[in-house]
Amino acid sequence: MAQTTETTGTGLPKGFRSAEQGWPELHRIPHPPHRLPLLGDVLGADRRTPLQDSMRFARDLGPVFRRRAFGKEFVFVWGSRLAADLADESRFAKHVGLGVANLRPVAGDGLFTAYNHEPNWQLAHDVLAPGFSREAMEGYHGMMLAVAGRLTDHWDREAAAGRTVDVPGDMTKLTLETIGRTGFGHDFGSFERDRPHPFVTAMVGTLTFAQRLNSVPGPLAPLLLRAAARRNAADMAYLDRTVDDLVAARRRSGGGDGDLLDRMLETAHPETGEKLSAENVRKQVITFLVAGHETTSGALSFALYYLARHPEIAARARAEVDRVWGGTGRPGYDQVAKLRYLRRVLDESLRLWPTAPAFAREARHDTVLAGEHPMRRGAWALVLTPMLHRDPEAWGEDTERFDPDRFEAAAVRARPPHTFKPFGTGARACIGRQFALHEATLVLGLLLRRYELRADPGYRLSVVERLTVMPEGLRLGLAPRRAAGKGATSQDGPAPGHRSLGALPAECPVHRPAD
Repeated sequence: MAQTTETTGTGLPKGFRSAEQGWPELHRIPHPPHRLPLLGDVLGADRRTPLQDSMRFARDLGPVFRRRAFGKEFVFVWGSRLAADLADESRFAKHVGLGVANLRPVAGDGLFTAYNHEPNWQLAHDVLAPGFSREAMEGYHGMMLAVAGRLTDHWDREAAAGRTVDVPGDMTKLTLETIGRTGFGHDFGSFERDRPHPFVTAMVGTLTFAQRLNSVPGPLAPLLLRAAARRNAADMAYLDRTVDDLVAARRRSGGGDGDLLDRMLETAHPETGEKLSAENVRKQVITFLVAGHETTSGALSFALYYLARHPEIAARARAEVDRVWGGTGRPGYDQVAKLRYLRRVLDESLRLWPTAPAFAREARHDTVLAGEHPMRRGAWALVLTPMLHRDPEAWGEDTERFDPDRFEAAAVRARPPHTFKPFGTGARACIGRQFALHEATLVLGLLLRRYELRADPGYRLSVVERLTVMPEGLRLGLAPRRAAGKGATSQDGPAPGHRSLGALPAECPVHRPAD
């Protein structure tokens, strides 16, 4: 098995190629002014907000540009025509970029962090793909409802006490519990805690450390980040222990109900008969627990921000929920997909703030990007997804405006392909995207049906970065609805016939865009 901490004497991941090694005409690609010797393009940059800094440079420099930091040169792409060319699987493949490579000590050759040549990626993909089939998704639906019930019970108590709710914190609890139960039969008890579960704290620590590694000169990282590296080692050890305990409990129990963990432990590849090794199972579980909740919690948080800021859009989405779900206290699996306008709200939130905000692509052989920029085999570029989603050539001149109707079927057909990429692209795109979209749409529908969302007029969107993105400090007020149908609540308590979702049986498992 490949080592998971491959680094060179420079402190960089093994195989890292600075852009001048792969772009013969790099001089034609613009870079920020006032480049400094040794340090590079650091004037005006903030190590805490590299994404938002890059978005600012993108607006000034155009659809392809480069940045240099501490001897490392990076090419960024966001023009829709260039990004579409990079999506050509015959010429380009996933590149494990620097930020993702920094996570390999945590996630090894898991699905997200594996290099293309590592055999465990294809093995795990083939073994786990059936875990996201329609049949499997229907099985997860009841568990998603049960976890959502714990959220609404908590929000009911906060609303009754006249308190606002911590949206990012509560969405993180929700999505951690959802992937924990559906994928691994594990209850983290997040809603019974006043503080984040230690798994979340450790996860945030490893993601933040991986990003910080990009902001210091590679050879100096062991010195400058000595204390942070010790904390990161402790965080990684905690993640490993948590997963090892989870796997050991499953082995002692003799198996679960065919969830993702059962597939990882027991399922052999249908053609080769090969199974995942114990080490790779650990890495895959960590990958799913982290990626399976961190990005979805961000997507839900941004969607709730925009719904609260745009009550007319929230009212339209709520009317759809009332119409499609009627008085049922327990919407069925198929009823979620019928919330077409609410899904457009979610898509528009992911357009403005895709929570995995970049993906990298490398040339399979010598080629010319979009007929303009020669690239040698192995040369790579980072697609800046929030800017791709703001390209006026694809989205019009009002790209900062929140408008779910951009995703009406006719509008989608009229746009060029490969202009909306919140889950990456190609064979290595997110395996759990349908899981995330179903969960997020279901939860938004449940919350809109139950509450009126009250925005704080003094809040301005602040985005925190830790490889993923999340709105920072977002709190909302809640007003329980008085609405028609048995599934609704009122200011005086549950409507007649209402059954609290919390009582459902547990079925086993500062960038500030304009509004």
